[in-house]
Amino acid sequence: MRQAGSAYFNAAVETMSAGEIAAMQQVKLRAQLDYLKANSPFHARKLAEAGAEPGDIRSVADLAGLPFTEKTELRESQRRHPPLGSHAAAAMEDVVRVHASSGTTGTPSFIGLTAHDASRWAECIARSYWAQGLRPGSVFAMGLSIGFFVGGLPGAAAVEAVGATLLPIGTGASDRLIASIRSMKADVLATTPSYAIYLAELAREELGVDPATLGIRRVMVGAEPGGGVPGIRAQIEEAWNARCTEAIGIADLITIHSAECDERDGCHFMVPDYLIMEIVDPETGAVVPPDRPEIEGELVFTHIDRECNPMLRFRTRDRVIVKTGPCACGRTGPRLRCIGRTDDMLILRGVNVWPSAVRDVVAGFRPEATGEMSIRVDGEGPKVDPPLRVRVEAGSVAGEGLAARIEQAIRAKLIVQARVELVPRGVLPRTEMKAKLVERNIS
Repeated sequence: MRQAGSAYFNAAVETMSAGEIAAMQQVKLRAQLDYLKANSPFHARKLAEAGAEPGDIRSVADLAGLPFTEKTELRESQRRHPPLGSHAAAAMEDVVRVHASSGTTGTPSFIGLTAHDASRWAECIARSYWAQGLRPGSVFAMGLSIGFFVGGLPGAAAVEAVGATLLPIGTGASDRLIASIRSMKADVLATTPSYAIYLAELAREELGVDPATLGIRRVMVGAEPGGGVPGIRAQIEEAWNARCTEAIGIADLITIHSAECDERDGCHFMVPDYLIMEIVDPETGAVVPPDRPEIEGELVFTHIDRECNPMLRFRTRDRVIVKTGPCACGRTGPRLRCIGRTDDMLILRGVNVWPSAVRDVVAGFRPEATGEMSIRVDGEGPKVDPPLRVRVEAGSVAGEGLAARIEQAIRAKLIVQARVELVPRGVLPRTEMKAKLVERNIS
């Protein structure tokens, strides 16, 4: 067990120099590619179609010559070759656990873990939890699903690796979660931004409990954009009287690959010994070179230490801003801020609009508005005819002209015309999982 006063869970990796990371990744990448060719029909076929041999990849930069892996390919792989698909590279008898993606963008897909994979996940996630402030002696309330969802059991294993006390309550019994936080004196809550807000509302309005008095000192959020959005973060911190930090992960890759430290200047990429990260232009697919202090693009990842269901240049569709300068915490990894999913982005007359950015504007009108909102869109695809239709829940003290003032704020901050419809408090659904910010009418 690490000492609570240690700055890092795995100092050797978290403070590794860029040169050391490149050398390590090159060796591990070659071994992973050899493994894929020998054990994964899916990846072996893709390499052959690209005319590539593992020996052709002499450096991380050479990855750019290989094709991407798309989520649609993985679903088709599992449909044709159940249960885990032809991209699986381990025999089913070696799989100790199976998770599933949430299915936010389509049919859920299954993710197998060998004992080695599960062990690597636990240690890697523990690094992120440590960076966010979890320590031995903490009491950790799990406000994420303990079932198939990758945030549950892997997160629980990471809590135990840290040496903290786990309350594996999960979702589905929100009143019990609040009661357990109170009776067990939990000081850390892990959940989604939406559920953190929902729990606070439920505690106040239905249970008569002020969440700010429960003793939670840290709220660790992830699984959806919001934790790094100033308005949403402020709403969570005010409700719980706690420090809110964000983490980012992808079910097909690992529960958490990046997490904030107490500097909160982006989420540190925590797992360079497990994943290779590329930033690409979402339109052209070209690699964006890390030649500036801040770059923007889509995250692409390649496993370099995975046995079952390894990914090779997997397109996450997560749009991020990446900072490459030093951090006061001493960690050397680049820092990410997730803007949203490229397939969630809306386009109004050439202007890109992220639903999470609209949510941030609305959150700035609390307590006149509750902070809950949804965008109504007709049809599929990113292009939307103005005005942007936004439903906003009115708060208990909604002032005159609230809708017009929100419209003006959206226009000023996001440069798009909006039409805001105020709805009574409680009309918009609350969720224990990822918030659905866009309602599509597809006829």
